[in-house]
Amino acid sequence: MSDSVVPSSSGPADPLESEEAQIAPVRAAPVEVETEPTSAVELFGSQIEAIRAFTSNLADQGEILGLIGPLELPRLWSRHILNCAIVAPLLRPGLVGDVGSGAGLPGLVLAIARPDVNFVLIEPMERRVAWLNDQIKSLGLTNVTVVRSRAEDARLAHPLDQVTARAVSAFSKLIPLTAPLVRPGGELILMKGAGAQREVEAAAKPIRKHRLSDIEVITLGAGVLPEVTRVIRATVD
Repeated sequence: MSDSVVPSSSGPADPLESEEAQIAPVRAAPVEVETEPTSAVELFGSQIEAIRAFTSNLADQGEILGLIGPLELPRLWSRHILNCAIVAPLLRPGLVGDVGSGAGLPGLVLAIARPDVNFVLIEPMERRVAWLNDQIKSLGLTNVTVVRSRAEDARLAHPLDQVTARAVSAFSKLIPLTAPLVRPGGELILMKGAGAQREVEAAAKPIRKHRLSDIEVITLGAGVLPEVTRVIRATVD
């Protein structure tokens, strides 16, 4: 027979205890951050410590600042950090703009992965601009500046060699926002989902208007990432 003491149920329940039980908030279990995949070192090389620091900062502060949702933590590396990093080889030394940088995806991730490239992060929301500037300072990045502006209102000192964007808008709507920022012969490098090819087909009018050529959908990360990354690449004539 067990020696454990079982409270008697013969008497009335403590009303205060019952009331507290009813009003006590239900606390969600803490969400674990995804373990760093082995491919992170392959993609970032000597920059691995910088991206680890950025990922840790994003995990700690991203939900509080409204940059990412709580459900993103278990896939923070694979779905966000590495999803952006896989685009780095498409960039050329020069000046690259990132429209709607938000949490720094892809702009800060690419700036870490490609210290040989200069970046301009274009973001209209003040709290996100503050986050981006804080990260640039804390990570000691010297190849990044932030411009608080909507893309269509941005006044840059120099035209861009390339421009990126991730999860901002459909290709047809992104073209008039991004193409005017790019020099003739420059490129759009736009991260898209599984419907990338359909977006290209639906954008015939803005493609003609903004004189885009050599348009292609590139699939990156097969065999390296759990989900491939799709990029629409186009030249601005």
